[in-house]
Amino acid sequence: MASPTEEGREGDLEKGLVQPQLNQNALAEPSPTPSPSSTTTAPALVLSNSGKRIDQAGKKKYVKQVTGRYNDTELHLAAQRGNLADVQRILNDIPKMMGTFSGDDFDAEVAEIRASVVNEVNELGETALFTAADKGHLEVVKELLKYSNKECLTRKNKSGYDSLHIAALQGHRAIVQVLLDHDPSLSQTHGPSNATPLISAATRGHTAVVNELLSKDGSLLEISRSNGKNALHLAARQGHVDIVQALLSKDPQLARRTDKKGQTALQMAVKGQSREVVKLLLDADAAIVMLPDKFGNTALHVATRKKRVEIVNELLSLPDTNVNALTRDHKTALDLAEELTLSEESSDMKECLSRYGALRANELNQPKDELRNTVAQIKNDVHTQLEQTKRTNKNVHNISKELRKLHREGINNATNSVTVVAVLFATVAFAAIFTVPWW
Repeated sequence: MASPTEEGREGDLEKGLVQPQLNQNALAEPSPTPSPSSTTTAPALVLSNSGKRIDQAGKKKYVKQVTGRYNDTELHLAAQRGNLADVQRILNDIPKMMGTFSGDDFDAEVAEIRASVVNEVNELGETALFTAADKGHLEVVKELLKYSNKECLTRKNKSGYDSLHIAALQGHRAIVQVLLDHDPSLSQTHGPSNATPLISAATRGHTAVVNELLSKDGSLLEISRSNGKNALHLAARQGHVDIVQALLSKDPQLARRTDKKGQTALQMAVKGQSREVVKLLLDADAAIVMLPDKFGNTALHVATRKKRVEIVNELLSLPDTNVNALTRDHKTALDLAEELTLSEESSDMKECLSRYGALRANELNQPKDELRNTVAQIKNDVHTQLEQTKRTNKNVHNISKELRKLHREGINNATNSVTVVAVLFATVAFAAIFTVPWW
């Protein structure tokens, strides 16, 4: 399943390039607007969109070349087709078209022209190497690498991808391997939204590419997109079991990493359908089930909103899951379930939550109310005891005994740790009233 973050790129990737019927006679004319009626009989091979061409006399001339849908060169079109013979012919014919010269200067000029041809980009900013890597033509990639410099290897198209990144995105493991063997530093490239080749491959579910990249550079695990999501977040969201397993085997602590919204990979996984991915993440670190995001949503809240009944059941079976955890806007999972559109799924969800003791937020004893009531009760009893003490001169011990009783009752009635602390605070504060000097 394609990642939403890659959909813009897919439009470019899926556009087929149209190979028009070239009019060689027209291309032979050294005119900015070649005429189709030209009768020149000695065609020259047009090599570059910049206008550079080599004719039989070895002279450089300039014409405007429009070839293919995106102003591709002939090398682009050969690379797109995966036609190795045509690629080799185009590159090997360069010295022949320069005449019978020889020597170091001649060789240097041939190399310069060949590099210029290989580095040429079309209107999409794509080199012939990029095109071959995109289409999965391994042998063409190997041939073009012989003449590609660092600039060609790292050049990004208008969508922000270089040759390695597009190969990883498309799942071409062998091409990824060849490119990394040629230049291992390519693995650290960043594409749109700071995505790495590893993140793109993990999102698309290309397990072999993920393993290839990790074998070359384990530090890729640490890199996140601009939104803080790493490869595990995105693989978990898409339900790619093998990739989640591969990433966790390299670093189990990845399960605790959060994005800029405070979400772990578990909170991403429960949005999807894969119970197996959820289990893998919980096996790596069961305590993550308790972690809330910046909005107070635990994995249980997220799964409830998404109506993932099986996953909710899986989460509730864990001892660490708090079925009545509150979001920042003060809602329990049951509150969220009751907000769902009435359906068989929503009914199953409410039934599942209720089996594990789920309550609505308004059914929980609230800390503020508990504290207010406890304080009022203590104030009243303190006042009564003081009045009685004045009248009867009873020992303060009786008052302390009554306070201990109130303290125990407050603790027993408290429903959560916040209330317990509140009761203790109130009891200690009012107990100070009865600290009578011994003199």
